[in-house]
Amino acid sequence: MKIEQMELTVRDVVDGFVDNDEEGVAGYGGKLNIRPKYQREFVYGEKERNAVINTIRKDFPLNVMYWAVNGDGTFEVIDGQQRTISFCRYVKGLYSIDSRAFYNLTETEKKQILDYKLMIFFCEGNDKEKLDWFEIVNIAGMKLTDQELRNAVYTGSWLTHAKSIFSKSNCAAYLLSQNYVNGSPIRQQILETALDWISNGEIREYMSVHQHDQNANELWTYFQNVINWITLSFTVYRKEMKGLDWGGLYRQFKDTMLDTAKLEQEIHALMTDEDVTSRKGIYPYVLTREERHLSIRAFSDNQKRAAFERQEGICPKCGGHFALGGMEADHITPWSEGGKTIPENCQMLCKDCNRRKSNL
Repeated sequence: MKIEQMELTVRDVVDGFVDNDEEGVAGYGGKLNIRPKYQREFVYGEKERNAVINTIRKDFPLNVMYWAVNGDGTFEVIDGQQRTISFCRYVKGLYSIDSRAFYNLTETEKKQILDYKLMIFFCEGNDKEKLDWFEIVNIAGMKLTDQELRNAVYTGSWLTHAKSIFSKSNCAAYLLSQNYVNGSPIRQQILETALDWISNGEIREYMSVHQHDQNANELWTYFQNVINWITLSFTVYRKEMKGLDWGGLYRQFKDTMLDTAKLEQEIHALMTDEDVTSRKGIYPYVLTREERHLSIRAFSDNQKRAAFERQEGICPKCGGHFALGGMEADHITPWSEGGKTIPENCQMLCKDCNRRKSNL
């Protein structure tokens, strides 16, 4: 890996700046690819963006940036995309700071910004060396997500097509799934969710196998199938449905014939059950019947103490006598059989008896 340090001005980098969803983001007379395929979209907010410009205005040092040298004499940004786009967009008049755009500045102020010197390392090597370097140096600014780092490794036609569906603002995948999936498309969270669903958590392996596919149709079809299954299986939408492990539930129950009316009736009842403390857990519960998803309300310390005193410290299962700390609260009538978390339904069992009962 050959690395060379150079100084360029903001004027040099802004020359020929293009920021177009179709053509990409380029500068430096058209020779610099500011946003390569593996890079994230622009994610700086107003605060971070303005900080870049104020750093330049005050002639303070901006963090070092890294460019890769391509075999055809062009370049691509390895680290520094967010900073580069920030000052390029400002110089091109695409936003203002304190009600002053670049074109509102005095000629002296404009010249100071344009002549500001940027410290850039030019890195020359093969694709693997450049991507390894990218993973090492891209630690400044906004931390890369795991999926953004995976994108840096598995570039190609498959990833380009996948990002067009999953990684653009208001992309098709986001519009389809926004009620069910957490995260931002531009931070690759929708893409990561889709990959997690189809690969059962083996995202890197899936991307490795499909890196050189011509398109990501398999991934997009699978993602649509999951969302369609959700909407068909659960006919009433509730906010608690967002962010669940729908991929895992789909994988387990996609071939099960579900009574959607009965499901909705049970969900409605559970939503009003004061003993259910995890409303989100209702959806996996009605499919798996695992009570742990519901986080059933526990007996209070006062209820436990009252039951302990009532029993005089004797475990009703084994007849042994125990201190309060050696016993645990238990529903006399299980919650699943209609028992509520009320004083009359509380009993204190020794820990061994309670464990045995729980395992039945």
